[in-house]
Amino acid sequence: AMLRLRLLTWDVKDTLLRLRQPVGQSYAAEARAHGLQVQPEALGRSFREVYGTQSRRFPNYGHGQGLSSRQWWLDVVKQSFRLSGVQDEAALTKLAEKLYRDYCSSNTWEVLPGAAETLSRCCQLGFRMGVVSNFDSRLEAVLSQCNLRHHFEFVLTSEAAGFAKPDRRIFEQALRLGGARPEQAAHIGDDYSRDYRAARAAGMHSFLLRAAGQGEGPEVPPEHVLPTLSHLLARIEK
Repeated sequence: AMLRLRLLTWDVKDTLLRLRQPVGQSYAAEARAHGLQVQPEALGRSFREVYGTQSRRFPNYGHGQGLSSRQWWLDVVKQSFRLSGVQDEAALTKLAEKLYRDYCSSNTWEVLPGAAETLSRCCQLGFRMGVVSNFDSRLEAVLSQCNLRHHFEFVLTSEAAGFAKPDRRIFEQALRLGGARPEQAAHIGDDYSRDYRAARAAGMHSFLLRAAGQGEGPEVPPEHVLPTLSHLLARIEK
């Protein structure tokens, strides 16, 4: 069946880019550079707890609650170190500022295998392309640093949209930006509920990037599953 797609929208984290090392490790390395010894495992646990709490209290980087995403992240970093036993407030401020900048950089992020080639091919085939990501305003810089920005007509973050996936309104904004009706568009991402199911609820097609052996998630028709990004072209070029 011809899908007749005009627009492809893409998730970023763990779809196109991934962190080069776990958060606990990069935070611990930065702490060492400031003369502080903190266990990476402890920091990783603290970060997950703090990130979860902050996301529940201030969803979508505190949008509409008077927080900037920068302040949201500085608080997460400081609180993660506090929970891991670091008390020196001056050091915490320096660490937080430095890590906030580092997470903009291609030293922190790497392009997933097959991503650059697949994006280039999709552009060559004439698809309009955009990003739909639950990310803050640093995403433009991250994509530029990783040399992927030029593939996309637009980059729509949840911070800019005011809504985070799985809210259908972020997909509706993306469709307006990409000049496509839902049935002419497909979203590609690695998260079942925020990417795959949410895009379908907005009337779009979608594909779920799910590496073999990733554990069994909810049932998804096999033709909607991408074992790697390179599998996308066979699904959309019919």
